[in-house]
Amino acid sequence: MNATTASSTEPTATMKARSMKAAVQRHYGSPEQIHTDTVAVPAPGEGEVLVEVHAAGVDRGVWHLATGRPLVIRAIGFGLRRPKQPVMGSDVAGVVTAVGAGVTRFVVGDEVFGTADGSYAQFAIAKEDRLAAKPARTSMTEAGAMPVSAVAALQAVEDTAKVESGQRVLILGASGGVGSFAVQIAVAAGAHVTGVASAAKAELVRELGAERVIDYRTTEVTELDEQFDVIIDAGSLTSLGRLRRILSPTGTLVLVGGEGGDSLIGGSGRSLVAPLVSLFTKQRLTGMISATDAVLLGRLAMLVESGAVHAAATSTYPLERTADAVTDLAAGRVAGKAIITVRDVA
Repeated sequence: MNATTASSTEPTATMKARSMKAAVQRHYGSPEQIHTDTVAVPAPGEGEVLVEVHAAGVDRGVWHLATGRPLVIRAIGFGLRRPKQPVMGSDVAGVVTAVGAGVTRFVVGDEVFGTADGSYAQFAIAKEDRLAAKPARTSMTEAGAMPVSAVAALQAVEDTAKVESGQRVLILGASGGVGSFAVQIAVAAGAHVTGVASAAKAELVRELGAERVIDYRTTEVTELDEQFDVIIDAGSLTSLGRLRRILSPTGTLVLVGGEGGDSLIGGSGRSLVAPLVSLFTKQRLTGMISATDAVLLGRLAMLVESGAVHAAATSTYPLERTADAVTDLAAGRVAGKAIITVRDVA
């Protein structure tokens, strides 16, 4: 936390602006409907801070919230008929410009990263327990790419799979947001990592530390004559039965998120079934829902500071091109992470 005076809770001159630019979508539909608009600058409440946004990552959850699909996400608090939060985005990296009552961890001027409400904007509100100090060795752009995807990868690799040195780890979706971080975290744990990605993105996965990369377009990984101690599925649609075939008899399968599936629950069906199947086998099969908090961000920051983890930020978009960023990500045209850059920062 930066040193400051007693007046640090006062808004900066920049924050006193009454309006700001933001990427908004007021009705569920195609991400192409996301557009830049002028909205009011929010004010931090108790336990909240106002962050001047520098950069914000794009993850699959943004697409789900834009489209309102699967329908279950509307029922769990995001708005039945239209988005409760019309400003898009959750990942955030920036500078604290004002703090609300009761905030003790941050002061004006602190550089932070984490999650916020509506981060594709010039300013965003974040709860202080959803933020951490930005790692000194990383840029705002990289820091903005990390929170949602990297924390999910951290929970999958360390907390759920409990990856250990020497284990054989297979990561499906290794070139994606979660997968690109999972590769690095598993490598840092001393595992022998095999990544699954397209040939066009294979070099990126190798650069992240994978010993081997399998092109899913030419090789059906579940037909390999080998088994893995841990499989982390970060976005594929492969059935549990096929994945179990290449999982060791006492291995662990972690399903991160869920794409595809029906319009009601989407691809989360496998995550619901996995724990039931685990009751009848020595293999451990589990789904995982990630939640970002200050403790996890602090652990992530330590990995970043050690040099073990960095963001594969391969695609950057200005705020005005948020729709393009979300569309490109959903279409599979992004390797690693796509970033919305709100300010001209490194």
